[in-house]
Amino acid sequence: MHEFEVLADAVRRRLLSVLALGEQSAGMLTDIAREEFGISQPAVSQHLKVLRENGFATVRAEGTRRVYALDQAGLDAASRALARLSDPLGQRLDALHTEVARGRRAASGKSSTKITERNAS
Repeated sequence: MHEFEVLADAVRRRLLSVLALGEQSAGMLTDIAREEFGISQPAVSQHLKVLRENGFATVRAEGTRRVYALDQAGLDAASRALARLSDPLGQRLDALHTEVARGRRAASGKSSTKITERNAS
């Protein structure tokens, strides 16, 4: 699943925002998702599975509990994907900036040439 598909779902984005605050038990995440989205425990489990399988969350056993944590790898992958999308625009903006700077230098050079010519007369 592509990073954007993982992040496209409101439930998964909410679960990630909770995990960004620190480790959470599966029960706590389920309670939040059930209260805010009205979905079943199995549906929450499926969302958590998608987050795990796509590198956005990790899970560890703590006795009979499952504790989830944010996995930076998924966020880094999404960030790289966004950078790939914005890179062509960034290159164009950099080229525009260069041309504007060249134009300013050229205009500045013409002004100093005129001043020098007046002083020479």
